[in-house]
Amino acid sequence: MSQQFWLNVPNLLTLGRIIAVPFIVWLVLIHQLNWAFWVFIGAGVSDGLDGYLAKVMNAQTKIGALLDPIADKFLLVCVFVVLGVQGFLPIWLVILVAFRDFAIVMGATLIEIMTHNLTMSPNFSSKLNTSIQIVLASCVLGVHGLQVESMMFLIDGLIYVTALTTAISGAIYLYQWGQMITQVNGD
Repeated sequence: MSQQFWLNVPNLLTLGRIIAVPFIVWLVLIHQLNWAFWVFIGAGVSDGLDGYLAKVMNAQTKIGALLDPIADKFLLVCVFVVLGVQGFLPIWLVILVAFRDFAIVMGATLIEIMTHNLTMSPNFSSKLNTSIQIVLASCVLGVHGLQVESMMFLIDGLIYVTALTTAISGAIYLYQWGQMITQVNGD
């Protein structure tokens, strides 16, 4: 990982995603879902773009590796919470998503405390889950904000797919952590 100056294009995109979160929440709260949709789409695109640019530009930094998952969790948990509070997503799904992300942060912290060497990176199921959560939030904001009610059926299916991928990716993290703890205790 490059030790270059942390303020580069990929990290600026990540910071932009973090800064966008309060605006998206505010736009949902004032019922400007069309604008919230477009800002969220920009934030979602930046999620893929920052990592890609970091690799292509050889601009990977430790701060970027730390900020990117924080930005993802901050964006998705805040958007899911506000969409749940406003009645656009079921509360049980919001709780599941928030609990999984809280458990991941707490689990990673515990592993770091126990091993002093947290070397976990997002696995495929986690990346898939994040993508599906972004698609669900985009569809909810798009259907209601752009008034495309004929697409409402997508949301119902995506809610259950999101719940499934959230549960599976959380279970995979638990399994990986169990393996790490077993290795630490076995040494």
